[in-house]
Amino acid sequence: MREYTAPATIAAVADDENMSDVVWVNAERFGDTVSFRRQLDGSWRDITAREFAAQVLSVAKGLVKAGIEPGDRVALMSKTRYEWTLIDFAIWAAGGVTVPIYETSSAEQAHWVLADSGAKAVIVETADHFATISSIRDRLPGLNHLWQIEGDKPAVDQLSELGADVADDEVHTRRRAVKATDIATIVYTSGTTGRPKGVVLTHRNLLAEVRADIKAFPKLMEPGNSLLLFLPLAHILARAIALTAFTSRVTLGHTPDIKNLVADLGTFRPTFVVAVPRVFEKVYNSAKLKAHSEGKGKIFDAAEAAAVAYSQGRDSGRIGFGLRLKHAVFDKLVYTKLRAALGGRCIAAVSGGAPLGERLAHFFRGIGVPVFEGYGLTETTAAANVNTEEAFKVGTVGRPVAGTSVRIAEDGEVLLKGDIVFSAYWNNEEATREALEDGWFRTGDLGELDADGFLKITGRKKEIIVTSGGKNVAPSGLEDALKANPLISQAMVVGDQRPFIGALVTIDEEFFPTWKEQNGKPANATVADLVDDPDLRAAVQAAVDEANKQVSQAESIRKFIILPKDFTEAGGEVTPSLKLKRNVVSKNYADAIERLYAK
Repeated sequence: MREYTAPATIAAVADDENMSDVVWVNAERFGDTVSFRRQLDGSWRDITAREFAAQVLSVAKGLVKAGIEPGDRVALMSKTRYEWTLIDFAIWAAGGVTVPIYETSSAEQAHWVLADSGAKAVIVETADHFATISSIRDRLPGLNHLWQIEGDKPAVDQLSELGADVADDEVHTRRRAVKATDIATIVYTSGTTGRPKGVVLTHRNLLAEVRADIKAFPKLMEPGNSLLLFLPLAHILARAIALTAFTSRVTLGHTPDIKNLVADLGTFRPTFVVAVPRVFEKVYNSAKLKAHSEGKGKIFDAAEAAAVAYSQGRDSGRIGFGLRLKHAVFDKLVYTKLRAALGGRCIAAVSGGAPLGERLAHFFRGIGVPVFEGYGLTETTAAANVNTEEAFKVGTVGRPVAGTSVRIAEDGEVLLKGDIVFSAYWNNEEATREALEDGWFRTGDLGELDADGFLKITGRKKEIIVTSGGKNVAPSGLEDALKANPLISQAMVVGDQRPFIGALVTIDEEFFPTWKEQNGKPANATVADLVDDPDLRAAVQAAVDEANKQVSQAESIRKFIILPKDFTEAGGEVTPSLKLKRNVVSKNYADAIERLYAK
């Protein structure tokens, strides 16, 4: 057993602290600070800390008037937008508990969260969301209120008008009564293996995470820096970073539509961004595709190789004069254009949710935008481990954040302990007992811990495949290696109790048209038309061969099937954060899996 504890070099959370305090601390001490830039009518409008506090108070007064009592759950179903953060703080100021719901959730998924949490009110974004909740409202007798952010009567305006006669002191008395041990939010897991569980996070959990993140990223979290949020705020990673940025007086922007991300990055010009690895893969693949389509492929490939070598040289301490010269030339020719795609001022990025891949990590660090890869779960209030400005090791998810301990159990499972670790699942004592022992959280992930305290995630305990020959195989490494190829969107490795390892592969719809053009295929041909095309299979085989270099022959992918369509959230095959629901994919593509193993 190996264990590493990060020193608690952050201020301990006092018993009488809560997450709403920072709203009024910022307003009173730094009232003119631009806390947010909100996109209205195509331009970004500044919102100061003082203005934000006034809006939070106004909405909180409306919640109080509506009958929201301390401890009541209020659900929030919306894309990432300014009102999400505003309402989140208003719920806390009123003494309530925020229950996020992914805006892509079906009626039955929303019903489960609302019914299990016992939500008294729900605030949705759109008319479609309103219709979704209305369709299940007769099965939710405890749901008293339904408000809509968009439309003729926006929720923020309705609540502000409703609470107009509530005294300011009534809200302040309520928010000051909230203790660090009180529940701040119940965040439901993505449900990759069954019913989503409600993770109970206290104000202490959130405050500990915020302080640990500030400690980890002192340069990124300097007042006056800026962050553009585009990940779903229902996901704990985006929310924790947003809370950290607001606490640090970093200017926050929100953008709900990924389709407009490049344009929004160009106008907002953030200091840093937060994303899942798939976003960084898309940025890299798009840049490479554009260069090759314009006849500049050789320059890009050479620049890429120089960036990777330069980053690797930083780790080894050996960067020769020739490489320095190449890197300087490519910085002017290529890297500046790549940084411009992120707004031109981006100095770093934070990544979580899945492994990034070593080559991609070296590439981005080599072009001047290091991606600080981290690891955590909803149960750890987001990051439990993270690479930082001062301690960075490519291929790992970093050291534990301040005040957190990591332990590798005898069977290789990663265990975590600290103030960021949750205390219970909502209404689920059995699951709580299974997950927690003596304060240690059993993550279900497998990992390795080096002598310097850097953690490497090697697989998922419940996802380990055992072939009929008795070989244990962790599928995630192979899958991540396959997805590094721009042609491949998703991959799922199979082979449990089978004679060999196989894979289901889907094709990236954005890259597919370019591949067809480069390989002389009909422009109107679909993936379904070409699943057995020799050239397409050869391209996927090359990606499989590259992935197989990471493992032994017994663990390598022997056969694969190209599926006619991608895995989708609508089909229940991936979560909103693009994690595979293996049981659903296995069920939906049972025939394809059988074909893999047919004689």
